[in-house]
Amino acid sequence: MDAVVTDPECRALLARVLRGRLSRSAATDVATALLTHFGSLRAVCDAGSPELGGVDGVGKPQREALGAIPGLARRYFEEGLSVGEAIRSPRDTECFLLARLARLEHELFACLFLDNRHRVIKFDPLFRGTIDGTSVYPREVVKEALRSNAAAVILAHNHPSGVAEPSDADERITRRLKAALELVDIRVLDHLVVGDGEVTSLARRGLL
Repeated sequence: MDAVVTDPECRALLARVLRGRLSRSAATDVATALLTHFGSLRAVCDAGSPELGGVDGVGKPQREALGAIPGLARRYFEEGLSVGEAIRSPRDTECFLLARLARLEHELFACLFLDNRHRVIKFDPLFRGTIDGTSVYPREVVKEALRSNAAAVILAHNHPSGVAEPSDADERITRRLKAALELVDIRVLDHLVVGDGEVTSLARRGLL
């Protein structure tokens, strides 16, 4: 059983979302039933309406409330890196990228362009690929970085497999992009690989 099933805080938060016309104790019972049935909070939120309806106590209001959680969560984390704001921590960046890139069915390569004070200029999804890869062109990245007047860039892409382990190809393109951007005095701060709920930093791996 997933640890979240027995996490009192998670159960209490879920119960608050489900409350509606339910009593507090009834909402807690439904939250417990959902977490037990699906095994994790993520599985609860990802479940379809028919699946949710199979759990006692889950009516239309509860299904609608649960269906809204993933979208609200994405928007919450997307707003964590607003244009003009400085990056406060690596975790903010990771949460933002998880919201934008995690669980896509195709690979997407993007750049987070920053000024010399590490304030966000823009997030730019530059290259869309397939389920198992995408083509990245350093010349286009350099052109967009110069057009944005960026002083630094964070590279990012997702792995639709859900595994955030950098491949040899990821390491090669990182070196090529770093070399190309250095020629125009733009620093590559990191390359983040986004999986299903996890992010791997090539900088922390010593690969930058």
